[in-house]
Parts: sequence; structure tokens; C-alpha cells
Amino acid sequence: MKQLEGRTIVLGVTGGIAAYKAAYLCSALAKAGAQVHVIMTRNAMEFVAPLTFETLSGQKCVTDTFDRNFQWNVEHVALAKRAELFVVAPATANIIAKFACGIADDMLSTTWLAASCKKLVCPAMNTGMYENPVTQRNIETLRDLGVEMVEPGVGRLACADTGRGRLAEPEEIFERICELLCAKQDLAGKRVLVTAGPTQEALDPVRYITNHSSGKMGFAVARRAAQRGAKVTLVAGPVSLPTPAGVERIDVKSALDMFEAVKSHMESDIIIKTAAVGDFRPETQAQDKIKKTGEDVMTVRLVKNPDILQYVGSHKRPGQVVCGFSMETRDLIENSGKKLRAKHADMIVANSLTEQGAGFGVDTNVATLLTEQGAEQLPMMSKEALADVILDRLLSL
Repeated sequence: MKQLEGRTIVLGVTGGIAAYKAAYLCSALAKAGAQVHVIMTRNAMEFVAPLTFETLSGQKCVTDTFDRNFQWNVEHVALAKRAELFVVAPATANIIAKFACGIADDMLSTTWLAASCKKLVCPAMNTGMYENPVTQRNIETLRDLGVEMVEPGVGRLACADTGRGRLAEPEEIFERICELLCAKQDLAGKRVLVTAGPTQEALDPVRYITNHSSGKMGFAVARRAAQRGAKVTLVAGPVSLPTPAGVERIDVKSALDMFEAVKSHMESDIIIKTAAVGDFRPETQAQDKIKKTGEDVMTVRLVKNPDILQYVGSHKRPGQVVCGFSMETRDLIENSGKKLRAKHADMIVANSLTEQGAGFGVDTNVATLLTEQGAEQLPMMSKEALADVILDRLLSL
């Protein structure tokens, strides 16, 4: 099942250069299964055509309060009643002021005033406008009324100023939407530690030994745990993935770095070790770049890295749940079962590198969950969906 299957979202788009990002957001919501109804202000149409949103959402884009091409019911009231979440991105200073004062003089502000669902505003404007005390007062008014906010980012703006005011990235807004619409808050009050990605074991200042892990599985687990209410710490090896909303991220490089980070967060209620940690590291690291010599062969002596999962499993306290991952190329169940027992883990998520749809770098996975009760083979699914299954099983333990 898709993350937002069957959910109804109204997306308001106001006039600003960041309106193009709303198209990416609309596309992501539709792909996640949501029914998206877009309302555009007159100024927004100067930046993006309504046809763009109609194509992406599969729904008519509403632009005019007095459009005669409508069903018998009053359209702004009908949308307001159907919506489970009302998102405005980008939200200009003007529309924020209207919302704060209850002004309803166009289709967007009228529908907003009529809606009683959850509401999310994503401001985007010039730095001076955003920092103006009047705008800040209006934002605080909306917060006091229970409206959620996704803070604007800091950077170079379209007006060539640099500062806070640029619309948050669509990925961040999407995650916040998923969080608001996620019915489950079964991890509220829980502390979850997730490790993700590869490690890099340096040979010299230029070269290192690593693996192909992308970190996608671990980041999916961290994202879903946060959306389900947990306080999440993510220890990430070198990956190029954005930090999930609401997650505390600790970046590390080597297995030793990751080991120290994990040891400092052993108080977590649930520890999920998805990282592909290097088993070995060079015994010595050259201070300068290793140069080619006349020899055709170079010997590198390797030493074992600490076994982080075994350490965690051996030091877990009563009630603490530990989950590891096992990537195999043969004898999946047998090897993963040995790992479950040897590491004192409560569950092992096993997958085979040779199975299509599993492995490194892809957005899907094919996993078998091993516990003391036996093995549960799962069908191929997205890593986001698998993350939810893993969290469900760990909660049951």
C-alpha cells in the first residue's frame, strides 16, 4: 500500500517564484496515492500554469471563486469538507496575513476559512518580509490557532538577497505531510537508534575501503520511526541522502567512529543496525598518499573492526530491543540464523544480494525476518513499507 493511499489533500499555491516547487510536491503526493486538489491564486498562475497541476494530480485545478463550470455543490465548501489536510506551499506574506486575519477574498482564502481539517503552511518570501515583525506576528497567530509550519530555508533568494525565506524543499514538506497524516503514533515516547550506510576505512588520505551501501534502507527506517512519534537518532556513514524530518543525525566515516557513536546512545529503547559496517580496516593508515613503486603487488595488512551488533546485543538491558541486518549471497536463512544467535539480537532482517529487487542502491527490498520464533518471508516491497513492517515486529517483541 502506498503511504498516502486514499488520503485527500488540498494544496494551495500562491504567487512566488517557488511555485515551481509545488509542482514537485504535487507529483510526490499523487505518486504516494493521495487525491490532490490544487487551488491557485491569480498571482500563482503568473509563475506556473494550472494545466501543470491538473496533469500531475489528475484533478481540476481550482482558480476562480466564480467559475461557472462546477458541480451543483458550492465548490469551496465541498473541498473544505473533503480535505484531511490543507497545505499551502509556497505561502506568501500576503496569504499568511489573510489567514491570520480571517480575510476570505479569493478561492484559496475562502476555502481555507471554511476548512476544519489539519493545516500546514510553508512560508516563502524575501528575507526582509519574513523577518518583518508583522509577518512574524501573523505566523505566531496561525501557530496559536493550531496551524503547523515548515520553516523556510536559508540561502540565496530569487531577489539576490541571502537569508531565511526560501521555500523548504519538496522532500521535507512531503515528509511533514506524511507525519501529519500518519494515524500511527505508536512509537511516541520511544527512543530509536538507527545506523545506516557504509563505512570508509582509510588506506591513506586519498584512498579507502568501503562497500556499495546507499543508506536508503536505514534512512527509511529512521524516517518512518520519526513519523510514528519516536525520538530518532540516525548514525549515518558517508551517504548523499537528506536528513529525514525530525531526526537527529550523526555523520561518521569509519567503523570505529560508528562504534563510538552507538556506544554513546545505548540508552535507546530500540536499536536497529542497518549499516553495512566494514569488517576489517587497514592496520596502519599512511600519512601521505601511497605512491606507485616498481612492485606489481602491494600487500595491505587488515585487522578486525569492532563487531558493533554483537556489542549492542551483549550489553542490551531488559526490555531493550535490538535488530540487525544480514546481507548474504548464499545460505541466507542458515547464515542469518547463526548471526541472530551469535549477536544476541532479537531480530535479523535478512536479504540476498542475488535476489532481484533487493540489494544495494534500489528503492525496494525482499526480506526475511528471523526471530527466536522462526522465519517470516516477506514479498518484495518498497523500503518505506518494509521499514513499517520492521517497526511493527519490533514493537510486538
